[in-house]
Amino acid sequence: MNSTEPQRAKERGNRSLTVTKVYIHDVLRSSQPLFSLAFIAAFHVPRPKSIMASPGTAPISLKLEANFGAGGIATDTLLSAMLRASSEISEIIFSPGRAPQVEIHGQLIPIQSSRLPMMTADETRRVASDLIGNNKQAVTMLREQGYCDVSYGISGIARFRANIFIQRGSCAVVMRVIPSAIPDIASLNLPAHLGKIGSLREGIVLVTGPRASGKSSTLAALLDRINEQQTCHIITIEDPIEFLHNHKRATVHQRELHSDTPSFILALRAALRQAPRVILVSEIRDQETLELILEAAESGHLVLSSLSTVDAVKTVERFVNMFESSEQQATRARLAKTLRYVISQRLIPRKDGNGRVAAIEVLHVDTEVRSCMEQENQPSASLSREMKRSTGNGTQHFDAAISQLVRSGVVDVETALAHASEPGELRQALGETDY
Repeated sequence: MNSTEPQRAKERGNRSLTVTKVYIHDVLRSSQPLFSLAFIAAFHVPRPKSIMASPGTAPISLKLEANFGAGGIATDTLLSAMLRASSEISEIIFSPGRAPQVEIHGQLIPIQSSRLPMMTADETRRVASDLIGNNKQAVTMLREQGYCDVSYGISGIARFRANIFIQRGSCAVVMRVIPSAIPDIASLNLPAHLGKIGSLREGIVLVTGPRASGKSSTLAALLDRINEQQTCHIITIEDPIEFLHNHKRATVHQRELHSDTPSFILALRAALRQAPRVILVSEIRDQETLELILEAAESGHLVLSSLSTVDAVKTVERFVNMFESSEQQATRARLAKTLRYVISQRLIPRKDGNGRVAAIEVLHVDTEVRSCMEQENQPSASLSREMKRSTGNGTQHFDAAISQLVRSGVVDVETALAHASEPGELRQALGETDY
């Protein structure tokens, strides 16, 4: 990344947000300094037996001690201090009437400080205003829809995906911390054979999972592999841009919703005239986007995208069910011909309490899987059976992945069963062995 890119990233973030009606005026006019502090951050992991977050996860406490001076400091300074306190923070929440909170390994933790007991509505509006900056599109969206998404960067520190919204007449802010470096397939513990996606020439690859399961990181790793292996043109359509992709073997153009294009639909239609070989759509939100993704794949493009579905079978069902019932069988046949992979992921608490580990389900569409998808009678049940049976083509069922984590000592049995797709079958597969 060259020296100007962090600044461009911040400027891009400041161009693409959304805020609400009457209150946006208060956000933008707020000029009172919020914080003046020199942080001394201490991070420790107590394990009180009376508090249990989830199986296999120890409670974590994050404390910030602050000394206030006469002047105020910028939101950037507050955010930087939080990230210095712990490298494990994945999300930050600013809410009126509460101290700032962070999420670490799936647990929501308050920032404990005698000097910063809770935030006022004026303070959260100030944070929102700093994130929005001069982003007129974000202001309009916040005014008209009550929320907005923006990307935001602190040069040399971190980038964020921020959502600002109005609740009970005041601003609240949720920020996702984006790693500064694009992860690779190995660092995400993805199956090594997924590297073959880097050589695909056409088709659809979907990454699925619940909120905060790492979908964006997986998409970024796959796109980076393509960028390294193929001499081609890549266009991304994102809301907002998270990871910044430099040109490698490929030429990469990243377009952000609201700042670079008014909608996914218009950007996708335009992309088909911009000679890309690869198109990334950060999220599938409606039937029209699905239709354009199918058209792009059928016309020889490789399309990567994500859905918030729990597993591969549900992903296929969701894709098809977005269409009218009269179109569903034809859509199923089109999807069977164009779908290449579904990668579904869940983050599961580790047995040692040291964070979470990814369990990965992979549906690799081969001849047998394609035949199951095209069936008119009970295609989902047939597809589920095929996934459990297939072992040699790269397909891996969730419960098989979770079973391996138990057998390797990474996850305990109770936690595994709580996250399994079919707990009864997993319990039987694990048998009576004491893991």
